[in-house]
Amino acid sequence: METVADIFRSRSQDSLPALYFEDRCWSGAELVAECAARANYLLAQRRPGPFHVGLLLDNIPDYAFWVGACALAGATFVALNSTRKGADLARDISHTECQFLITESCHQGQVPQETIETLGSGFQVVDDPAHKDILASANKQPLPAVSPADIACLIFTSGTGGSPKAVIYSNARVVRNSLMLVQAQNLTARDVSYVPMPLFHSTGLIMGLLALLAAGGAAVLRRKFSVSNFLPDVRKFNVSVFCYVGKPLAYILSTEEKPDDRDNTLRLVCGSEATEVDIARFTRRFGCMPVDHYGSSEGCITILRTEGTPAGSLGVGVSDQIRVMNPATGEECPRARFDSHGRLENGNEAIGELVNLAGETLFEGYWNNPAGREQRIRNGAYWSGDLAYRDAKGFFYFAGRDTEWLRVDGENLSVVQIEQVLARHPQIAIASVYGVPDPLVGDRVMAALEILPGSTLDLEEFKSFLEAQEDFGSKWMPTFIRISRRLPTTHTNKVLKRNLKQEAWESDDPVWWLPPREEHYRPFSADDAKALRELFTSRGRDHLLTHGD
Repeated sequence: METVADIFRSRSQDSLPALYFEDRCWSGAELVAECAARANYLLAQRRPGPFHVGLLLDNIPDYAFWVGACALAGATFVALNSTRKGADLARDISHTECQFLITESCHQGQVPQETIETLGSGFQVVDDPAHKDILASANKQPLPAVSPADIACLIFTSGTGGSPKAVIYSNARVVRNSLMLVQAQNLTARDVSYVPMPLFHSTGLIMGLLALLAAGGAAVLRRKFSVSNFLPDVRKFNVSVFCYVGKPLAYILSTEEKPDDRDNTLRLVCGSEATEVDIARFTRRFGCMPVDHYGSSEGCITILRTEGTPAGSLGVGVSDQIRVMNPATGEECPRARFDSHGRLENGNEAIGELVNLAGETLFEGYWNNPAGREQRIRNGAYWSGDLAYRDAKGFFYFAGRDTEWLRVDGENLSVVQIEQVLARHPQIAIASVYGVPDPLVGDRVMAALEILPGSTLDLEEFKSFLEAQEDFGSKWMPTFIRISRRLPTTHTNKVLKRNLKQEAWESDDPVWWLPPREEHYRPFSADDAKALRELFTSRGRDHLLTHGD
């Protein structure tokens, strides 16, 4: 297999299940037939210019059909984020030069009318009754030869730090990653993958769908991730593989534990960004240990857990060119040192940016964004924008994004280290830590806590719990605590910290704080907010109070 088209063609004579959705099942042959019918339409209707097809769909069968159609037709599919709308969505469509937009009625209203008019007949709504007639009327077209170097898809970065960038994925890269997963995870035709993660994200697309199709297995699509339906779906479809990114494990663990939770067919749970606490809890409860790893969206840095990986570590790099570098000096950071309790002793010098010194050869770029490439590639090296540190044995530890430094009392802190300790508390489902301005200098620590359903959090007990943790730093205690029943998240269940940071202590959720020189948390009142704003003004730092404007 050299192209994505080859993955689909490999199933063209296959009577085994390839795709499940609700109560429907498509064999490999039926799946490829659906793809081929849509490829005929694309080839008949294409215009001069980039052969780009935007997909604005939930995780429904049509998504898989159109991915295969683009692969067979030699088109590039653009994985549009279905949570974006209006001008933002129009920008994504225009930026990636889509000449087709495939959507469904539930998302049609998100597309500006001007964009629909510009696309003309290239705008298709899959659940419109006329759509089937349009596909049926397309004459059979000769399928073109597709090269491994041709662009298979454009997948947007999460955009948590601004406008998302469209990452280029060649056919060669998609196939290489898919087959690597097949080999590394021993995927076979007996495996069934559960795909509630959006197919416009590389985890859902490659780990959830394409790798299973390449292995001869099947994928179960679910329109939206549902915590309550996770285990019933696993049992209904005999799911053996589940991929995640962000916080799904935490949400699954927030459901009521039952004695028969281990009665399931899971053998492989893999993904990224799960906490050590959630990995341990999931393993104990469901009998399958999640395998967490690190991989950049651009494909230039991969870090895998190996036997002997310390608790809290990402693992080791797949290349010795992966380093932790000081962005100011361009030199490699000193290795991390830990005290007897596991606390990082030299964070100021050990924490730097994750870099692949040979990353330029792996980076395929961003579509129509040379400035984005220049930001990532310097002197042949790929700079990820992610913070990390590395111990004496070569194990890497994630320390957050380059925007997640906190400067507290003259010391640099990593929010990830603080979050890992806060998440140990048995009443906490998700802990998100971020910096808010200090009226004097630097930052204060603020934590937004999503507590488990039906539970309450005693802040005095919580404070005592944190103080009792041997690896909890003396400057890590949150000044502000926001307690929420549900934190705002992206489409991949990553907490939207920029929203939390902007709101700071001016939130609709209850906020508690630990005032200077006080020992106990108390509710943050309107009078407190007024006094704090006056203090910022008196110190000439009121320009930092952007929240609430």
